[in-house]
Amino acid sequence: MVTIIGAGPIGLATGIALKQRNIPFQIIERGCLVNSIFHYPVNMTFFSTSDRLEIGNIPFISHGNKPTRNEALEYYRRAAEHYELPVKLYEEVRNIEGENENFTITTSKGIYNSSKIVIATGFYGRANMMKIPGEELPKVKHYYDEPHPYAWQKVLVVGAGNSAVDVALETYRCNAEVTIAVREAKLKESVKYWVKPDIENRIKEGSIKGYFNTEVLEIRERDVVLKTPDGEKVIENDFVLAMTGYHPQYELMNLAGIELTKDKVMMPVYNEKTLETNRKGVYVAGVVCGGMDTSRLFIENTRVHAGQIAEAIKQDL
Repeated sequence: MVTIIGAGPIGLATGIALKQRNIPFQIIERGCLVNSIFHYPVNMTFFSTSDRLEIGNIPFISHGNKPTRNEALEYYRRAAEHYELPVKLYEEVRNIEGENENFTITTSKGIYNSSKIVIATGFYGRANMMKIPGEELPKVKHYYDEPHPYAWQKVLVVGAGNSAVDVALETYRCNAEVTIAVREAKLKESVKYWVKPDIENRIKEGSIKGYFNTEVLEIRERDVVLKTPDGEKVIENDFVLAMTGYHPQYELMNLAGIELTKDKVMMPVYNEKTLETNRKGVYVAGVVCGGMDTSRLFIENTRVHAGQIAEAIKQDL
């Protein structure tokens, strides 16, 4: 029995590849099916075309040039149904023990024996916390959903990248009173070129209040405390949308005994051909292979991992 941890597109693709080779497997997911995609903004459209998101040779037909979040959710759900993939949802892995061919996996719902383990948990699993007082308040969101709930509310957006810019503009256009706090002197150069002039002009005209070289010191029920170049400022606030980025589930890789590179990227160490890590019998698949480097690996260029891993496991049987 092979255990795949993560029911995202690559986890599902790996399950399909194993099934095509008649290798028994199960998929364990701590959230819902394709949990990361589910947590994308409701109105999100992919950069990729639908054909580049396909798995298991199942056509992905979208209504527009680029598929939407909802279309992707339906597509991957249908793919899982078509192949009758054994997926255990809302079940979090809490411990991994044993060795190759004899692993014991403890989850929030049970204990399983497994011959091999594939970790396909993606990049979007854990939010980068600000680690400040008040971050645990219900009004603080690290995953953005849609602009409507923030209409006529005082919203603080934290971040300097594409997500922060999109959130600031969407909520502003839904009649929120928006402030954006950026730790650096300017927005990131990676902000989409067709969006950057929009946010810069909104800040320049004062429609969106921009604080640069600024940190959030504290979040309170009715306001937030900012550390600005002009000193501390207290501003009224209803919601904080912290678009501070995400990181892989490193605690899971630690449980599995996977070695990481000794740099800021913190990539898992693995064989490029088989995707097997330093711990024999444990493989990594998908975007998780890139560690903190989010600009190199995506669904479309990691789908091949499924076949590579399934073939490597088949050869090892």
